Amino acid sequence: MNIRILQLIPGAREARGLTVIIDVFRAFTIACYFIDAGAQRIIPVGDLDLALRLGRENPDFVLMGERGGKIVPGFAYGNSPTHIEGLNFSGRTIVQTTSAGTQGIVNALRAEEIITGSFVNAAAVCRYIRSRRPREVSLVCMGHETVRPSEEDTLFAEYVKNELEGRPNDFPAIVRTLRATSGARFFDPANADSQPPRDFELSLSLDRFDFVLRAEPARDLERGLVELRRVL
Repeated sequence: MNIRILQLIPGAREARGLTVIIDVFRAFTIACYFIDAGAQRIIPVGDLDLALRLGRENPDFVLMGERGGKIVPGFAYGNSPTHIEGLNFSGRTIVQTTSAGTQGIVNALRAEEIITGSFVNAAAVCRYIRSRRPREVSLVCMGHETVRPSEEDTLFAEYVKNELEGRPNDFPAIVRTLRATSGARFFDPANADSQPPRDFELSLSLDRFDFVLRAEPARDLERGLVELRRVL
């Protein structure tokens, strides 16, 4: 198994084989919380106008997304798992657009298979990869708004690579590192409305979920759109 760690949109475009699109803070963390709350599927899109149009054409769809970490005007939810905690989304379709994570999915055009990854389902991601026995694995870190690499996504990619290659991980050390680096923004009072402190805890709830989210064609929507569905 050849495992590569790639970065940002160029990395997504370079990805081959079984590809894991990574966004720990917070796109593919909140995606797991939506699915755990009963959502049937998530439609990841890169373009705001497309997301808004899907919402207009499908009034029962739930729009969630952010730009610059803040909720998009006209959307029901931003990117905060704290803000959907305890809610029920049974049977709902979520349309998701974010600055980083969803951009990776729409740019990974040469991947044979796409799943998403975050610490909340790290063990499930590793188990799924092993079950597929791919020759090539691409771990794509989407970073901070696809502009620069981020500590959390790179540390997650290294965590998965270590697990797959039988090397030890020190998760408490990862949490400490993130608390002092990219995760510090969750404890800045200026960000409390859109990036509350509890997002840090929820995003680093290791192995909270035992499923992965796999991208598949959204056959009932326009060509080119994909949906993320739960795979055990």
